Amino acid sequence: MSPARKGRRGLIALAAAVTATAATAGVMILTGPGKDASAGKPKGPPTTTEITRTDLVQSKTVEGKLDYAQRRAVKSPVEGTVTKAAESGKTVSLGQRLYERDARPVTLLYGSTPMFRAMKAGVRGPDVLQLERNLRDLGFGAGLYVDVRYDAATKAAVKQWQKSLDVTPNGEIGQGDVVFQRGPVRVVSADAALADSVGPDSKVLTVASTKPVVRAELDAADGALAAKGTKVEIAMPGGGTQRGKVSGVVAPDDSDSADGGAAGSGGSSDAINVEITLDDGTKLQEKDRQGTLQVKFVSESRKDVLTVPVEAIVALREGGYGLELVQGSKTRMVAVETGLTADGRIEVSGTGLAEGMKVGAAEQ
Repeated sequence: MSPARKGRRGLIALAAAVTATAATAGVMILTGPGKDASAGKPKGPPTTTEITRTDLVQSKTVEGKLDYAQRRAVKSPVEGTVTKAAESGKTVSLGQRLYERDARPVTLLYGSTPMFRAMKAGVRGPDVLQLERNLRDLGFGAGLYVDVRYDAATKAAVKQWQKSLDVTPNGEIGQGDVVFQRGPVRVVSADAALADSVGPDSKVLTVASTKPVVRAELDAADGALAAKGTKVEIAMPGGGTQRGKVSGVVAPDDSDSADGGAAGSGGSSDAINVEITLDDGTKLQEKDRQGTLQVKFVSESRKDVLTVPVEAIVALREGGYGLELVQGSKTRMVAVETGLTADGRIEVSGTGLAEGMKVGAAEQ
């Protein structure tokens, strides 16, 4: 089977469609390639169209919303009262406050190991190592050797940092004093308000990475479009088009953004919610953060191919498909290979076919 035939979708349906079209239009179905197709037809040239050379793109467009990747909840490992709530929509970086508990700032530091214990002189471990790296990066590393030991130099650096935060400089890090994340975060929502009681069982805030993504909902029948790597074109509310790729499927609950960030999950229970990563270098305007995006999933494309309207294809008696070439007052049937179908046109190839040739077409 040729590559063009491999790319053909719905061949049986196409055969039925062109057979019906040909029958209603008076085109001879039982004509073989190379034979005169004018016998039994009214005199005069048929309705004609031209073979064109173009790009074909098979796609589907749905609505989507801007969001941010890697959404996760932040809880307080110790009980307390929120004395300054998190700020929704704010980007928080190294050393900045996420919120305040019991009039004490809870600070963002970078690292992959979560805050699982209090840290003080004498403890050792990977959490100490990443704490010391943060102290160094914040400018409190004078005389500090970065390793896994919480020693006198570590304690001294912690005291200097605590003074800068205007908290009691005791040289120890309480379990709930810092939150380790892999990098800067965007506050998606403040789940605990001012004066709320918090603890290990309640969310204080929800954060995500600062990397924008697009989320959209597909019908279950379009599951193939949800494959990782599927190319996407996005019409932005602020104008212009951005490009990206499907990065994966997300749970419906993860698509429900408190700050207008994601497509809602109010569709069919069989719907597929996908996350789309924008291409590197994408620049967003403030207007892009509001409103609905038009997300075009490109499932297949063929560049610089010969095409005709679908209704120009004729089912041949001996099998396969053909085109009725029109040359002056004469016509002849030629066999063709068909390929991708999109927007009412179909890819064709065959011996002697060229752009600009006239072919018969069923009247609409």
